[in-house]
Amino acid sequence: MQFIITAYDGADMLGKRLAVRARHLENMSKVNGKVICAGGLLDNEGKMKGSVLIMEFADRAGLDAYLASEPYIAEHVWEKVTVEAMNVVIVNGEKIGK
Repeated sequence: MQFIITAYDGADMLGKRLAVRARHLENMSKVNGKVICAGGLLDNEGKMKGSVLIMEFADRAGLDAYLASEPYIAEHVWEKVTVEAMNVVIVNGEKIGK
């Protein structure tokens, strides 16, 4: 099952985001094969304001376990996080789903 996670940083979190980023990326590498796509959300000035992740887990419980280990959540960088189920159909121009 695929999920889209949209996470918005709290106010004035850019410095903290950058300080925690290495741990965030290391944590994501532990779920190798689960990350379909991930990146930062940018404001109108090109500064990071949040993140979007598209991930695949067997079920929501697997995603929740990952989120429980997420440094941006533990360090309160992300203020608002939404999760929605998603049907990924095309990745890099290749149809992978239906």
